[in-house]
Amino acid sequence: MKNVLDLLIKKWFFGVLFCLFSITLNAQNEQSDFWSHVRFGGSLGLSFGDGFFSGTLAPSAIYELNQYVALGVGLNGTYSSRKNYHKSTILGGSLIGLFRPINELQLSAEFEELHVSRNWDSRLAIQDEDYWYPALFIGAGYHAQNVTIGIRYDVLYDDNKSIYANAWMPFVRVYF
Repeated sequence: MKNVLDLLIKKWFFGVLFCLFSITLNAQNEQSDFWSHVRFGGSLGLSFGDGFFSGTLAPSAIYELNQYVALGVGLNGTYSSRKNYHKSTILGGSLIGLFRPINELQLSAEFEELHVSRNWDSRLAIQDEDYWYPALFIGAGYHAQNVTIGIRYDVLYDDNKSIYANAWMPFVRVYF
């Protein structure tokens, strides 16, 4: 049953991404000012320590429907390794919704679907993992010009499967 559910989630997710990109291409032909409503941004992460490395690249783009609402898509690529422990590759994407009821407050919802591939050191006798992990973030932040600083919560958080340390995460979001 879980495999069927995973397959349905994957098909739904990639179907929605395809529809969004199709709408984007059609909108380019129909509206000469389409690109004036598009904002690009994302995040870049780098973490390292004694025998540990993690690097993340997560570009995203949003389309501002009006001064209050924006919708978008994002991609995520992460590689991490811990000496004598594991190596992980994480790839996926997200659907983003932003709402600013007042200029200084940004509310957000983001559905993220990530493919996780973990290869454990053979001395640990842990079976390698290869699975899809969904996350649904609800967040709020202080917005000033192109930058939003806030906190978000993963309502689908699973202690055993999540790539994140816990369900609460601070964020900095920048769009140009």
